[in-house]
Amino acid sequence: MLTVFILFSLLIHACVAAPKTPAAAAAVPAKKWLTLNGKEPAIVARGGFSGLFPESCALANDLAISSSSPGLTMLCNLQMTKDGAGICLSDIRLDNATTISTLFPKGQKTYKVNGQTLKGWFALDYLSDTIFSNVSLVQNIYSRPSIFDGQMSIAAVEEVLDIKPPKFWLSVQYDAFYMEHKLSPAEYLRSLRFRGINFISSPEIGFLKSIGKDARRAKTKLIFEFKDPEATEPTAKKKYSEILLNLASIKSFATGIIVPKDYIWPLDSAKYLKPASTIVADAHKAGLEVYASGFANDKHTSFNYSYDPSAEYLQFVDNGQFSVDGFITDFPPTASQAITCFSHQKRNLPKIGNTLVITHNGASGDYPGCTDLAYQKAVDDGADVIDCSVQMSKDGMAFCLSSTDLIPTTTAMTTLMSRATSVPEIQAKNGIFSFDLTWAEIQSLKPQIQSPFLASDGFHRNPVNKNAGKFMTLADFLKFSKAKAVTGVLINIQNAAYLASKKGLGIVDAVKSALKNFTLDKKVLIQSDDSSVLDSFKAVPQYTRVLRIDKEIGDAPKPTVEEIKKHADAVNIMRSSLVTISQSFATGKTKVVEAMHKGNISVYVSVLRNEYLSITFDYFSDPTVELATFIAGNGVDGVITEFPATATRYLRSPCSDLNRDLPFAILPAEAGSLVSVAAKEAQPPASAPNPPLDAKDVIDPPLPPLANLASNNANGGAPPAPRRSGTIATTANLRLSLLAMLALGLVLCAAA
Repeated sequence: MLTVFILFSLLIHACVAAPKTPAAAAAVPAKKWLTLNGKEPAIVARGGFSGLFPESCALANDLAISSSSPGLTMLCNLQMTKDGAGICLSDIRLDNATTISTLFPKGQKTYKVNGQTLKGWFALDYLSDTIFSNVSLVQNIYSRPSIFDGQMSIAAVEEVLDIKPPKFWLSVQYDAFYMEHKLSPAEYLRSLRFRGINFISSPEIGFLKSIGKDARRAKTKLIFEFKDPEATEPTAKKKYSEILLNLASIKSFATGIIVPKDYIWPLDSAKYLKPASTIVADAHKAGLEVYASGFANDKHTSFNYSYDPSAEYLQFVDNGQFSVDGFITDFPPTASQAITCFSHQKRNLPKIGNTLVITHNGASGDYPGCTDLAYQKAVDDGADVIDCSVQMSKDGMAFCLSSTDLIPTTTAMTTLMSRATSVPEIQAKNGIFSFDLTWAEIQSLKPQIQSPFLASDGFHRNPVNKNAGKFMTLADFLKFSKAKAVTGVLINIQNAAYLASKKGLGIVDAVKSALKNFTLDKKVLIQSDDSSVLDSFKAVPQYTRVLRIDKEIGDAPKPTVEEIKKHADAVNIMRSSLVTISQSFATGKTKVVEAMHKGNISVYVSVLRNEYLSITFDYFSDPTVELATFIAGNGVDGVITEFPATATRYLRSPCSDLNRDLPFAILPAEAGSLVSVAAKEAQPPASAPNPPLDAKDVIDPPLPPLANLASNNANGGAPPAPRRSGTIATTANLRLSLLAMLALGLVLCAAA
């Protein structure tokens, strides 16, 4: 165990930000805070870094200190053993976070705890030696890593104090219960002489009053914790909602309060923010600090935050009206970066470095992709390059939409199911394709926001605006772009060979004509997975040609890079081609970026999303750390994202500049470091490396001429078969029956 801990301590400096010395911190301009004392809000790590490791274990505590800004407060939830020892665990029932139920299968008991009947395994039924010698910790939240389960022992309060965290907070949740069973948390604290304890919190008024004199002598702050508004406080026998009405009375025995975050920013039934309550202002008026609890990167909160955990923290400290005095969080590095790096950030700050923020269908994480609203949001969010994936209607209108299949991104399924067809050259499943509909028919539809994690995990995106916005023609898009303060545009061209040979539609000519009609004084990027499409724009040297590589690769040999350079100036590569992933852990880093850069080819990585389900554990379930890993760690030249606000905020922050001497920096994760901490037998199996990109996969045959469909139909002939792009590995030709499509439509309608 000691060997593992030492290894982890060494690795941690390669993947997270170590706090700088106070001298370095002094060089940073002071920020003005609306906290009670005017100082920076505190970051309180609940059980250390419990968002990754089992609560309060040595690894959780070490990582919390190593990865957070200076002044971190470590929080331990006190439970008591049969012989009066103090241990750190949130739940009074040990079976929720330890292996005790498997070790003592007949040890389950039932107790009345603060009026509730609870069944489980309780610490007060076991001697401390039994717990420390036999019982191990497990992660009790299923969305978090389980590979560390059973490898670390429960921490005694004294063990956490011995690591000398910058500050220490002891939470005493169940004083009345333990007193009923002849165990006294107050006497336990007196045995420690309150040494090293900066804060003590409790939801029980009687307990806080009983230790008031000792706490004042030790200069320990006492904090009263509010529970559910309808729950009853055990001393006063009043609901917490009633106690909230008289904050002045709390000041007589406490210096601050803890409230669940929804007390401050309540949510409506649709999970959008309601107006803020006055609790922070009222508490500050009474001379009480306010600590907000319940923060975690892997917890679905308000849609207002666009799945960005830093945005949630900023809502509580940088809203211009008030600031809480601290956060209680399972992910202290994210709280650190929000406070230290992103707070009070002006929207017009220049970005650091030359990395481009390129949209994927506009700000499609917030609005239906490729609509006027998605593009406007992207501009407002500071995107450098906005994109249009060009599709063609049956009557030759070029317009922007993420896919030629209208089912995922429009309401076509509800009204045009009879138009569904099978086009195996485009995709394996049936679809309703734009080239089979007139522009007027397409305009009769509504756009639909695409939520990639809706079907599997129920993660909606901005449902109140799921059908908002208007479709944009390519001409409309270029006109919009010309009038906006963006660096450039990216025009994505797919299926050119099929459209030409089977539908008689010249998508390349349509793009050329549109660009000719709009003289853009901006950067123009032409993207395709087809080298022949890119070659069609070779005569315009000011255009940047981007080869999209839609399959996972593990290397880019020199002959392949040389072949790419004949056709393109840049490549768009999948995330997993740069950092290999196994069971949500980053296990390795490829040299694809270095190989491309040696060939003078820029690298853009796609697609970045904010939902924690798409982010590896190594990135702390935080999209900002993923950005840092690809930008600072891999050196990409651009990130293609559905949430440009998150990317631009990172690039505008001084913390993204690793050459500056700051008290905190957002450092890239080191692939393989986190998973290596787990026992060998618990680590995910090594996956086969991705194959290198072969030069022959880059080369495509020339584009076919436009088919004369009228002539072919008159003569009974068929248009020539299109050739396939070498960069696309099309899956087996599986088709959905109309019955299955109808069933899917009913499901989507029900979900809507």
